[in-house]
Amino acid sequence: MATCGSVTQPQGAPPPNFGNMDYLGATQNATYTTGPRQCTQFTPLPSIGNMQRSYKAYDTYPAPTPMRQSLTTLPWRPSTYYQSAKVNPCTAIGRSMPDPSSARTQLTELDSLKVPPVFAAARNALYTRFTHNDWLASNQGNYLASDRVRGGAERLRFDTTRLAKEYDDKTKRTQSDVNKRLGERLGDINFWRTELIHELDSMITETNALNEAKRILEKNLAESENPLHISQECLYNREKRQSIDLVHDLPEKDLIREVDLIKRCQEKMRNTIDRANVQLGLNRAAQHELERDSGDKFIAENLDNTSHMLRNSSRGIAYHDGVHRIDNTISVPETWAKYSNDNIQRSQAERAASKNMRNEIECVINTCNNEMWQMWNTVNTALSNRIQETTDARNKIQTHLNRTLQEIFDMEKNVELLKKSIHDKEAPMQVAQTRLDTRLRRPNVEQCRDAVHTRLVEEVGEITDTVDHLQHRLREAENALQALLRTKGALEQDLTIKNNTLFIDREKCMAMRKTFPMSPRLVALG
Repeated sequence: MATCGSVTQPQGAPPPNFGNMDYLGATQNATYTTGPRQCTQFTPLPSIGNMQRSYKAYDTYPAPTPMRQSLTTLPWRPSTYYQSAKVNPCTAIGRSMPDPSSARTQLTELDSLKVPPVFAAARNALYTRFTHNDWLASNQGNYLASDRVRGGAERLRFDTTRLAKEYDDKTKRTQSDVNKRLGERLGDINFWRTELIHELDSMITETNALNEAKRILEKNLAESENPLHISQECLYNREKRQSIDLVHDLPEKDLIREVDLIKRCQEKMRNTIDRANVQLGLNRAAQHELERDSGDKFIAENLDNTSHMLRNSSRGIAYHDGVHRIDNTISVPETWAKYSNDNIQRSQAERAASKNMRNEIECVINTCNNEMWQMWNTVNTALSNRIQETTDARNKIQTHLNRTLQEIFDMEKNVELLKKSIHDKEAPMQVAQTRLDTRLRRPNVEQCRDAVHTRLVEEVGEITDTVDHLQHRLREAENALQALLRTKGALEQDLTIKNNTLFIDREKCMAMRKTFPMSPRLVALG
């Protein structure tokens, strides 16, 4: 009948292997929280003797309380670091006794006895596997192993503590160096960003100044249409001059030169405006690069500042596996600084070119305004001189016309006088001819060529010659009168032409040219 405290085994079976049993003082691999072991039915084995009942399967010495705890309740002994010890006996289990030839295992004179393997349990009780020396050596080996293991563990602990402290100091030094380098990097970023912002402000100011200069130039270009229109209008009006006054005089030449000058100035201003637009595009491109570089540095400064302010106790820190293997850098400090320096130098070069463009715009405006203003005064002077010359001619024509009218009046009186004189000669002619006709009726010898007859004949001849001469003079006077009338008509026509010319030059042209239609004439761009 098998009980719970003893284990029986069939005859001839090998003894049970206690290699997996826990030793006294060793940490147990498991803690059984269930009830007492239940009795298990085994195959009945032959009884060894009464002494076997007094044997104990385990030592009754209680183990310390920590040693009874489970593996899962001991945080200082992880299951991944240790394994359960296994007993590997040096002597085969099937042998009844150790080798009798061994000096350490000499028992007694019973060594030469060969007990038949009839009762295995009795044989095991009679012939033990180890000697006392083996037991002592085993204990000493355990002590030495324990000292060796504890010494190694102690050295490992001390070395681990030293190494942990050393690595902790190294980590702190590394983190401090990283913080220092982050601070230096923030200083570099702040320096270049300050330079970029300063250059950006200068570029914006220069771009605004160039825009203002271009606006003034465009305003002058638009205003130049006014003197051009006036000059062309003067040419068109002077085309309305009549007859002999339609002359290619000095004012007309100056007006043509003025039109050509204004058109050349306009073309020069248009070219300058085009080049100013190109320069403005370059300025905006440089400004864009500065803004982009400054914006990137602002973001980088914020990110580096955030990184610089991170501490071991900061919130938001976490693991980012593999982030140290990512390398998305595209520059080194030298190329990084050179990029910003190149942007600043490009902006400075564009600012210098923009300033030269503003000076050129100022020069073009002042030059064109001066040339147009001088040409404007030249044309006005020429027109004034021409008006004065035309006025003098008109006054002279008016004087000659007055004299001609007076002469026509006198000549008409002379013609009337001649006609009256001729008419007055009719009566004396009739008297003389009547006398001669009367004396023709004298009879016979009374027809005498006497002095009276001779004188009457002479009188008729004289009166005839006088009338002929007066008739000739009358014809001459009439011809002169006709010439005077023709001259009067020519003078009147010429006077009308001169009046028309004076009206065109003085009332139409000079009235439009009293003031220069551009303001201001001179500009100074800061």
